[in-house]
Amino acid sequence: MQVSSLNEVKIYSLSCGKSLPEWLSDRKKRALQKKDVDVRRRIELIQDFEMPTVCTTIKVSKDGQYILATGTYKPRVRCYDTYQLSLKFERCLDSEVVTFETLSDDYSKIVFLHNDRYIEFHSQSGFYYKTRIPKFGRDFSYHYPSCDLYFVGASSEVYRLNLEQGRYLNPLQTDAAENNVCDINSVHGLFATGTIEGRVECWDPRTRGRVGLLDCALSSVTADSEINSLPTISALKFNGALTMAVGTSTGQVLLYDLRSDKPLLVKDHQYGLPIKSIHFQDSLDLILSADSRIVKMWNKNSGKIFTSLEPEHDINDVCLYPNSGMLLTANETPKMGIYYIPVLGPAPRWCSFLDNLTEELEENPESTVYDDYKFVTKKDLENLGLTHLIGSPFLRAYMHGFFMDIRLYHKVKLMVNPFAYEEYRKDKIRQKIEETRAQRVQLKKLPKVNKELALKLIEEEEEKQKSTWKKKVKSLPNILSDDRFKVMFENPDFQVDEESEEFRLLNPLVSKISEKRKKKLRLLEQQELREKEEEEEPEGKPSDAESSESSDDEKDWVEEVRKQRRLLQQEEKVKRQERLKEDQQTVLKPQFYEIKAGEEFRSFKDSATKQKLMNKTLEDRLKLEAKNGTLSVSDTTVGSKQLTFTLKKSEQQKKQQEAEKLHRQERKTLRRSAGHLKSRSRRGRLFH
Repeated sequence: MQVSSLNEVKIYSLSCGKSLPEWLSDRKKRALQKKDVDVRRRIELIQDFEMPTVCTTIKVSKDGQYILATGTYKPRVRCYDTYQLSLKFERCLDSEVVTFETLSDDYSKIVFLHNDRYIEFHSQSGFYYKTRIPKFGRDFSYHYPSCDLYFVGASSEVYRLNLEQGRYLNPLQTDAAENNVCDINSVHGLFATGTIEGRVECWDPRTRGRVGLLDCALSSVTADSEINSLPTISALKFNGALTMAVGTSTGQVLLYDLRSDKPLLVKDHQYGLPIKSIHFQDSLDLILSADSRIVKMWNKNSGKIFTSLEPEHDINDVCLYPNSGMLLTANETPKMGIYYIPVLGPAPRWCSFLDNLTEELEENPESTVYDDYKFVTKKDLENLGLTHLIGSPFLRAYMHGFFMDIRLYHKVKLMVNPFAYEEYRKDKIRQKIEETRAQRVQLKKLPKVNKELALKLIEEEEEKQKSTWKKKVKSLPNILSDDRFKVMFENPDFQVDEESEEFRLLNPLVSKISEKRKKKLRLLEQQELREKEEEEEPEGKPSDAESSESSDDEKDWVEEVRKQRRLLQQEEKVKRQERLKEDQQTVLKPQFYEIKAGEEFRSFKDSATKQKLMNKTLEDRLKLEAKNGTLSVSDTTVGSKQLTFTLKKSEQQKKQQEAEKLHRQERKTLRRSAGHLKSRSRRGRLFH
């Protein structure tokens, strides 16, 4: 059970808490109640008091024994017996229910208005009869003296169905395009219908003629209310013979005396949502009005708020249990809300134990957890000199500190620091002095980075403030006060380099734009002072003066940019001359390179020629190789060209070839010498 309080009025929510699934066995439910504290502490006033998905309407029978509710999905009606605190029966329907009414004191005669134009009658045993109306219905009322049902909906006619004769009667023709709600006064039988145009038409069922017309849309507009559309009538309720309350689609409730066309009181919900239901509470002269978000209870004489109730989910319907303080709500959730407000009245007879329960809770109010304890850290204990109490019953460890009795804390605090009040007084005086200092004139404090830019922005802001032409100039946010650009005036990396080429080229443009802006402000001020609303040309000045001035400004800007470019070129030339002088003055020292082991030194000239050769085109390289003999081009029989390449030889290969050539030559000489010797020996033999 959840308890809330507003204006010292306690509201007990009896439907909050966890709900157990229906498919759980009794054994598992008992086990869950033992384990879970929330399940054990919940109050299930009526068993299975919920819908599968959403509850749309809820009502109490005239004898107070049965609570009937409709919802989805699938469309159904459930009847709960309050004497048994359980579900009496459940009946599924063909379509969703717009609203319903019990014609008898119990559930034996019920009429349902469906959203598909059907009207369904149920008896004690179940479905009895079904008929249809010409247009979609939105609400209906039952006139007991004549046994007539009055249906209003998306039509200008009010359909009448006589239950005694079992046939439709001639409808009532209204001046409205559509009708939203209707109600019948139980004292004198006056029938009233609320239209989509924001009017209330009153009819006499005996003569079937209109006897009054109220324009509630015009009366609902007050000085404090904000209305964006035409108010339509969304709720209507009679109380007694002369009082009527009307709810609008814009969230206003109008209280009327039937003898006057002016409302006695207009109450605004301040949410702008349509009023869904209105109820009267006669014992305290209260009116309960509800929209989809909140239920407000206010005094019908003064309009002063008594209390309010705001469930977690949207409200579809509200029902006040007669002669009690119990309130039932149909919400956009499976659970239906049950609230008990003891100030409105006693608990119903079938749950009288609620009075005893609430009285016990009020007599023994639960104090807030740790109200009598003070949380202190270990550092606080050291300052108070109470570290020796750690581990004793005076301190209870909790998270990163301890809980100690608040009375002990105050005593020790007073003993340790007897001048605490003096310190508190000094702090208050210092705060007052700082507040007065803030009202003094403050000097401009420029940031450390980009001081020139900050000063320029401050001056521009001051010029805008001083300018009398403030209304037409669009106000832009100041960069100095914007957190996105804060780093630009704090981090030295964002310092503007005024010597850079980009800044010097852009500076003439920026300065020219600022001058144009100042000039435009001056012209606008002059135009405002002259108060010339019509577009006229100034005397003594031709119409093309503005264009000539703009062209002059452009010429000046171009000259300034050219001047800066010439200066930059001169500076670049001076820098190149200085670098050339430095290069001439420097003495070049020889650089030594180490050759890897196993490699021979090659002249830099060969590498340079090789690099040059690689930079040439393919055609040039082919011509060069053809000259050197490493390439031969010849024509074939087919007519195409044939290229023959001779690979270049490395130094080692050349040496090896030279060595082989020398070896071959030596062998040849040896052979020749051997041949000469043989021939000589032969000749010697012949001579001998």
